[in-house]
Amino acid sequence: MNDPIGDMLTRIRNAQMRGKTGVSTPASKLRAWVLDVLVDEGYIRGYEKGTDANGHPTLEIELKYFDGTPVIRELKRVSTPGRRVYMGSKDIPQVRQGLGVSIVSTSKGVMSDANARAANVGGEVLCTVF
Repeated sequence: MNDPIGDMLTRIRNAQMRGKTGVSTPASKLRAWVLDVLVDEGYIRGYEKGTDANGHPTLEIELKYFDGTPVIRELKRVSTPGRRVYMGSKDIPQVRQGLGVSIVSTSKGVMSDANARAANVGGEVLCTVF
């Protein structure tokens, strides 16, 4: 797998299109940090660490719906393994005039765009959520 974050985002998108309550993805620290930001911003209910049938670690993601529609309307990968996108703290884009969130990997950890601006740190823009 070349793009683990892109794979996780695609799994979330596909599960929401099918109306699933949860989805499983292979575990990694970076995926868990991205999910922490999604939980903090209120886009997913939560996640738990577990193992699959072969004993490999997984993350069980609990999706969030409001009146039968997914809370996450749009989930886009910005920085890919073939094209990394780095931005300074003042250049991090606002998603839909501040209604959405950009998830940024900074030297101080993975955080939302608002937290990165407040901490005055830039970094790699992983994805945008609306």
